[in-house]
Amino acid sequence: MTGENPKRRALIVTGEASGDLHGANLIRAAALVDPGLSFFGVGGKRMAEAGCDILIPSEKLAVMGLVEVLANIRVISRAMKELRAVLEGKDRPDVLILIDYPGFNLRLAAYAKKAGVPVLYYISPKVWAWRQGRVKRIASVVDKLALIFPFEEKYFQGLDVDVEYVGNPLMDEVQHLRDRGEVLRQHGIEETTAPVVGLFPGSRRNEIRYNFSTLVQSAKWILREKPAVRFLLPVAPSLDREMFQALLAEESLPVILTDENIYDVAHACDAVICVSGTVTLQTALADTPMAVVYKMAPLSFAVAKRLVKIAHVSLVNIVAEQAVVKEFLQDEATADKIGNEILRILDCPEYRDTIRQGLSLVKKKIGSPGCSARVAQMASAMSRGMGVSSSPGRLCDQ
Repeated sequence: MTGENPKRRALIVTGEASGDLHGANLIRAAALVDPGLSFFGVGGKRMAEAGCDILIPSEKLAVMGLVEVLANIRVISRAMKELRAVLEGKDRPDVLILIDYPGFNLRLAAYAKKAGVPVLYYISPKVWAWRQGRVKRIASVVDKLALIFPFEEKYFQGLDVDVEYVGNPLMDEVQHLRDRGEVLRQHGIEETTAPVVGLFPGSRRNEIRYNFSTLVQSAKWILREKPAVRFLLPVAPSLDREMFQALLAEESLPVILTDENIYDVAHACDAVICVSGTVTLQTALADTPMAVVYKMAPLSFAVAKRLVKIAHVSLVNIVAEQAVVKEFLQDEATADKIGNEILRILDCPEYRDTIRQGLSLVKKKIGSPGCSARVAQMASAMSRGMGVSSSPGRLCDQ
């Protein structure tokens, strides 16, 4: 489907590694749906490989928490100024696609609205977690909202925004897991001789800053109890292997760094210690039990604790609507508590089975594949002005 105008352009913006992954899959799906639509904007290595012209590397913007954002405010402000100029310039894009990263992207959506550029928001701001009042702001600046969890729809009922549940993009990625033994042998580990624990430290540098030491200390605690254990650490594309090598240089830990697909790494592990985020769902889809860890700057945590109004932090537990995996947050994230949880997973088959039953529920709730193609169809239609009313940026009701 080539369309009348082969020069249509989509400005796509994400500030996180998970968004880079979803953006890359969307771009590849769009190449099949609408080869006449090109992409440029803010993203990482995966989006660049998929054919996106990167204006600003997303790793420069990948920060969370009040303290962390303030520390990077100049970089973030420069990026906003540059993108606003693109939206308001003569060669403005035909559609703006925003992926998560709400603090930045909702401001950008407001500029797009004024400029008459239609806005597709893919992976909605988590209004179900905090600041539910944002739904009105979202509706005022967004034309099409592509939701990845079915329970999100109820928060936008009665508002003037076109909302559609499109499925979850992770289901497009986890189709064919490699054989566990093959992955382990590739990394010099015999499948039958040692338990394997994954250390999944996240994809943002501030996550590494606040969480990596806890993962290392937990691994050392586990190693004392189980000297045969081996550790696999997948390096996110947004981070450097050399950084982890430097951080681990003084530690006597059998940690193997890998660039392997996150799903295959998780599937190869008997248990995983992971930082809260998209990686918890990726680990769940690989059917691997886990302990979830998250620390941030004390002031950021205090603010988040007051604002977040949900019972769980990890996406696994949020989707399941129950405590499937244990969460260790801030002061509760100690090496002995995390280590004991991992040992229980490794040593107790009944406990492992209970967790895996919960992970199966998560997979069932997430739904079927095809998310990226559905969003690509939306982007294609919006770039052509299809379904867009005379009011700048507003989609007609469907």
